[in-house]
Amino acid sequence: MSNFRAVRVTRQYTQTNHASPQIVFPLLCPVRESDWVPEWQYRLIYSKSGFAEEGCIFITTNTAPTETTWVVTEYDPASFHVGFVWMWPNQVAARINIGLTATPMGTTRASIHYAYTGLSIEGNREVGRYSEAWFEGKMRGWEAAINHYLTTGKKISAEGWE
Repeated sequence: MSNFRAVRVTRQYTQTNHASPQIVFPLLCPVRESDWVPEWQYRLIYSKSGFAEEGCIFITTNTAPTETTWVVTEYDPASFHVGFVWMWPNQVAARINIGLTATPMGTTRASIHYAYTGLSIEGNREVGRYSEAWFEGKMRGWEAAINHYLTTGKKISAEGWE
């Protein structure tokens, strides 16, 4: 029996995206992220449609020579809600929930919630680095990238991301 106790950190952020939820929602997909996320690389493992859907599985490569496995746990285009779980083996697991709401100005309010959980002592140390300031920087980079794409139809430069 192990004495290991996982550390969990939750973070949330609200973005304003410069388009309606009908336009923003399809971009929250591993395939469509290639349109707006600089240097985005993924390997689609399973999807009936070829795009995000409940049960879709894909893999991304970390900066270290490891991979993170993602599962789309919820995908509801009618309510503009998507959920993901990702696992970085023996390090960190994360649950992500994103809900989009239309604003009177024709933009989208994106409510983004993350829960990060350490899977090992080293993973707990990693989760300990996920401060509010780090998360806000990550979310601002994401917001800048998606809004740049929504405004120009092109990816933001890698320097403008995260």
